[in-house]
Amino acid sequence: MDYIDLARRIASLTEGETDPVALMATVACEVHHSDDRFDWTGFYRVVAPELLKIGPYQGGHGCLTITFDRGVCGAAARTRQVQLVPDVEAFPGHIACASSTKSELVLPVFDADGQVIAVFDIDSNRIDAFTHADSEALQGILDATFARA
Repeated sequence: MDYIDLARRIASLTEGETDPVALMATVACEVHHSDDRFDWTGFYRVVAPELLKIGPYQGGHGCLTITFDRGVCGAAARTRQVQLVPDVEAFPGHIACASSTKSELVLPVFDADGQVIAVFDIDSNRIDAFTHADSEALQGILDATFARA
């Protein structure tokens, strides 16, 4: 996976854009089509205290709402930390939005003020599909896209 090229493409496509939904749509599309491990790729936006709602995504249907106390996405929003889950069956409280999901990577999305505005969820139909290198590179892309002043 060439994350340097992906970061450059996303930076070029989003240059000057400030609307978070437009940014999310572009990032979801570019990331989803960059690697065949990525079965579902999308955002859950923080729309109220402790509540996530589906945002732009690529792939099959996602869950419409997720509270911060449920699932991998809720854990990422609640703890403000990346959730790297090699086997979703082993994650207590995993929400099965799609039965094909075997592993998951969820990253918090911060704005320029350090507030969590969303989580970026990537599902794979393969066990142990994601690495720490994936999470670090993707977090860098998210920070460059959404946390810029």
